[in-house]
Amino acid sequence: MKDVPKKLLDFIKTGNKFLVAGHKEPDGDCIGSQLALCSVLRRLGKEAIPCSPGPFKRTEIKSYEKLFSPSPDEKIREGAWVIVTDCSSLDRTGDLEPYLENLPIVFIDHHRSGNKVDTSSGLSYTNDKAPSTTFMILNILEALGIEPSREEAELLFFGLCTDTGFFRHGDEDSAHTFNAAARLISAGASPKKTYSAIHGGKNLGSRYLIGKILCRTESYFEGRLILSSEEYEDTLALGQEGRDSDTLYQLIQAVGGVEAIAMIRQEKPDKCTVGLRSTDQVDVAAVARTLGGGGHKNAAGLSIAGTIPEIKAKILNAFQEIFQ
Repeated sequence: MKDVPKKLLDFIKTGNKFLVAGHKEPDGDCIGSQLALCSVLRRLGKEAIPCSPGPFKRTEIKSYEKLFSPSPDEKIREGAWVIVTDCSSLDRTGDLEPYLENLPIVFIDHHRSGNKVDTSSGLSYTNDKAPSTTFMILNILEALGIEPSREEAELLFFGLCTDTGFFRHGDEDSAHTFNAAARLISAGASPKKTYSAIHGGKNLGSRYLIGKILCRTESYFEGRLILSSEEYEDTLALGQEGRDSDTLYQLIQAVGGVEAIAMIRQEKPDKCTVGLRSTDQVDVAAVARTLGGGGHKNAAGLSIAGTIPEIKAKILNAFQEIFQ
C-alpha cells in the first residue's frame, strides 16, 4: 500500500475549516469516508462540513442524508478548504462542483477512473490497489497517530464492506484488507450489525424488481456475458429505492460460465446508467472507459445518453473485442 503523502497530512494539520465532499449518487464507501473524516477533523479541533449532491438512493445510506449539505452557501464556504473523497475530479461531484471551485482542494480516491485526476491544487492521494476509500481514510488516521473511535470504526468498516462486497472480491493479495478489518473490529465495528445495515431493510418492491430484471437477462458469447436492463417504467412503478444491485449481481454471478455482467438502467427517457461486473479476468473498467466511464477491474460503471437498445448495442460491441 502507498504511504500517505506528507502534503496531505500537512493540509489536514494546517487547515481550520473543511468542506468534505463526495461524488453524486453516493454509496456506503463515499459517505462512510466523508463522515468518518469529518469526525476526526472535529476531534482535531477543526470545523468540518460534509457535503453531498445526492441523491441518496440506497436504503442503507438514506438515514445519513440529513447530515449532508447539498449546496454550501457563501458563509459556509468562507475560509474553507476542500477534501473530496471517493472520486478524483470535481465534475464527479455533480451539483456541488460550482460551490467547490477556486477553493484549496485535495482528492482522496481508490478508483481507476476514466477521468484525468484533477491535480490543479498539487494535492491528490489516489491508490487503485486500495479496496475502498475508507481503507485509505484509516491509513490517514493512523499516519496522524489517531485511533478511530467506535463510531468512526463503524463508518469505515461500513464503507470497506460496501466496496469489497462484504469481502467477496478479495483474493490471495487481500491480507491488507482483512488486517484493516480486524483493526476496525477491535475499535468497535460489528460485522453482524454492518451486514444487517447493508442487506436488511429492503422493501417488497425491491424483490419484485429483482424478479423483473432476472426475467430479462440475456446470455451472449456462449454464456460468458449476461446482460439485463431496468426500464424507465420500472423506476416509475417501484422507485429507485427498489434497487438492490449487490444482491442482483450475486445471483447472476452464481450462473456457471459467467465472466461478466452488464446492467443497463433507463434513468430518464434519454439517459442510461450502466453497471458492469466481472468475476475474475475480464477488465470491465477498460470497457467502461471506452464509453466514458470508469471504475475497477471487476466493478465499473458509466452514465450515457441514449435508450436501452442503443446502449445495449454499444456494450455488445465493446465486449465483442474481448470475447471474440
